[in-house]
Amino acid sequence: MDFGLNGKRALVTGASRGLGRAIASALRAEGAQVAICARDEKRVQATAREIGALGFARDLTPRGAGVALAEEVSLRLGGIDILVVNTGGPPTGTFEAQGDAAWAEAFEGIFMSAVGLIRASLSGMRERKWGRIIIVTSIAGKEPAPGLVLSNAIRPALHGLTNALSREVAADGITVNAILPGYTLTERLLELGVDERKLADQIPAKRVGKAEEFAALAVFLASEPAAYICGQAIACDGGFLQSI
Repeated sequence: MDFGLNGKRALVTGASRGLGRAIASALRAEGAQVAICARDEKRVQATAREIGALGFARDLTPRGAGVALAEEVSLRLGGIDILVVNTGGPPTGTFEAQGDAAWAEAFEGIFMSAVGLIRASLSGMRERKWGRIIIVTSIAGKEPAPGLVLSNAIRPALHGLTNALSREVAADGITVNAILPGYTLTERLLELGVDERKLADQIPAKRVGKAEEFAALAVFLASEPAAYICGQAIACDGGFLQSI
């Protein structure tokens, strides 16, 4: 299948490792020009060299950082056709363990950074009558997970943004979708201290996912054939979610 991505310009955040890197690499394999962003300068530049992308070391938590990044990438690439908003998960912990500062940082880093990136990318997409906005959230956005109160509370807001925005821009040839990773073998899974073997028993597919499998979903939603899929929150989780 021709995905029609050759020459398209993409920005993928949180892409020095894990799911973001897999998505960026898959878009490059389809011929897209790709810019990636992550906080760690050495890691993001190393990843950029390895996959043939432009690398930007940025912390998207400060207000305005997302707008500034998207504007800079637009200047370097000549525009952004595909925006993949992918942010790292906030700290784990219960409600009582999180103070106001933790809530504010999580909101800025997860939600407002997405708003800024989208705001700075949207006008160009509308002018060209073509665009793909993909927001990486989490299965916790549909079914809250123990010990992840920050993610449980803020990720669903991105699903609301996805659906509301999709209705405003669909007529301009722009799709907006959220993709929900299930338990996938990445550094984040290891950081959470999850036992992969025990976890696999809880998943209908009887294994954790691969980053490349999640990236395949992102690439399809970025493609020409996916032009009629809009406003959706799609999980790639091996059947883990039980909700309809």
